[in-house]
Amino acid sequence: MPANVIPSASVPWPAGRAMFRNVAARGLLRYASPVILVLLWQGTCSMGIVSTRLVASPVQVIMTGWSLLRDGTLGANLGVSLARAATGLLIAVALGVGFALVSGLSRLGEDLVDAPLQILRTLPALAMVPLFILWFGIGETPKIALVALGATFPIYLNLHKGIRSIDPRLLEMTRTLGLSRVRTIRDVILPGALPDLLVGLRFAVGMSWLMLVVAEQVNAESGIGHMMMEAQDFMRTDIIMVGLVIYGLLGLVSDQIVRLMERTFLSWRPSHRRGQAA
Repeated sequence: MPANVIPSASVPWPAGRAMFRNVAARGLLRYASPVILVLLWQGTCSMGIVSTRLVASPVQVIMTGWSLLRDGTLGANLGVSLARAATGLLIAVALGVGFALVSGLSRLGEDLVDAPLQILRTLPALAMVPLFILWFGIGETPKIALVALGATFPIYLNLHKGIRSIDPRLLEMTRTLGLSRVRTIRDVILPGALPDLLVGLRFAVGMSWLMLVVAEQVNAESGIGHMMMEAQDFMRTDIIMVGLVIYGLLGLVSDQIVRLMERTFLSWRPSHRRGQAA
């Protein structure tokens, strides 16, 4: 070997190229079906099979979205919607984790907490809107409360399951080592239940956007949902479709963020390492 050539411990170049091609192919395959659906949508609108008065074409949606972005309407409403969803989701995480710890760590806590939460979980969100307006008025509070209400239950249910699935031998070992209750929760229970918590967070993120749609169509003066309701009064299906596309993209991006968190925080698990290598 020449003296100026330094051996590399990295992945060989042919193997690296093959890995890159594999990742690129998977990425193209993942987004192939949405692209095909959009092309079919545009084709049916262009051929007159579907009336553009009832369903705006993708070209119309793009042009309308660009127009709303340029005049500031889309940016202002999007900022309000993001703030509502983020605030409601943060509250839901705090409530869901707190309730799951109380219910999952003791039988008494489960008896006190689980039944009321299961009752609330089965109530339809629209049935809570009149009460929330009476309790909190017509400002931002009822909208954030609706988002938090819907997003709390997936976190609670999944984290509760994760806590109850902790190996009893690990808990016995913490008692043998003399760990305090706080250290046991911090160092053993929460890390062990983290996979279930992240699954619950993925469901909660999706639920927060669904609840936001409901919240922003009731006595709202701003937000993507409010923009869509105003467009309904003027039969502007293109603006309604822009709002739906925005909601869909927000859901996709937020889900990808949680999946990235899973790959980052759970990289120590063999199952996740195998999934990344596949």
